[in-house]
Amino acid sequence: MSTLRFSVLMGMIVTAAIARIIPHPPNFTPIISLALFGGAYLENKRTAFFVPLAAMILSDLLLWALEGYSVFNVMRLVVYGSFAVITAMGLLLNGKINVLNVAGASVGGSVFFFLVTNLAVWLGGKLYPMDWSGLIACYVAAIPFFQNTLLSSLVYSALLFGGFEIVSRKFPAVARGKVPA
Repeated sequence: MSTLRFSVLMGMIVTAAIARIIPHPPNFTPIISLALFGGAYLENKRTAFFVPLAAMILSDLLLWALEGYSVFNVMRLVVYGSFAVITAMGLLLNGKINVLNVAGASVGGSVFFFLVTNLAVWLGGKLYPMDWSGLIACYVAAIPFFQNTLLSSLVYSALLFGGFEIVSRKFPAVARGKVPA
């Protein structure tokens, strides 16, 4: 039974990670949802934190190889750290998974990611003045990306959490217990 559940969850996670590689609008990726989903459903906390990080590192390396995408910089550490915090938000969903909580975590994860990563951009000091007007300008410039982040988090969370619920109802063995991974 745990093998079936593990296979279903890993299949959903791999599929979500691949979605980051295929062409998509800026910031319309499944990684926030993947972090929440892993935190909510993977029993082993190390694995829960490893899943989105591995998806990011592997897809970053692939993007670097294919497009020369800059992978190794300080901003990557901020992004990866943000996903670790969002995974911890997913851990808080344990046993409390419902539409409202998942939607709230998706919005919360998106807002957290927006605030932290754009603060890091501003603190980098290369694009905006290092004063309040520069910080505000940084956040305002990022609003279009935030819209995509928020929408993708809601869409992918609905697909991951909702898809898992549908599979669990059709195959009750999948629903039993958390994944031991």
